[in-house]
Amino acid sequence: MAGLYRFGISLEKALIDAFDRHIAAQRYKNRSEAIRDLIREALTRRKFAQGGVVAGAIIMTYDHHKRALVDKLLDIQHDFQSLIISTQHVHLDHHHCLEIVAVRGRAREIEKLAYSIKSLVGVKQVGVSIATAGR
Repeated sequence: MAGLYRFGISLEKALIDAFDRHIAAQRYKNRSEAIRDLIREALTRRKFAQGGVVAGAIIMTYDHHKRALVDKLLDIQHDFQSLIISTQHVHLDHHHCLEIVAVRGRAREIEKLAYSIKSLVGVKQVGVSIATAGR
């Protein structure tokens, strides 16, 4: 297995038992896969915190009957078009919509986009999920 490095770690029994329960609940095949995911996640969070390039999704729910909200959302998305890869719109019920905005770019710009959306009256909830941009 070229490119793989092995190392050992020491953990308290209670911590490794809790980790093994986590591994089983998440359906990992082994500890190595779970540790790799934790490391990737920590590095991506760090890159986000430092303003690096990341990819991700902004997930929002909103009341589409709120006056001019859809127009404001579209204006904001056009203002940040260099970050937006794709959008998906879902009708949850007669009043509420879910929108998923796939993004790639500098973390601080993605944050600005999310805050711009979150501050609008009629937007119920906004979440940001980040991942590596593949670099």
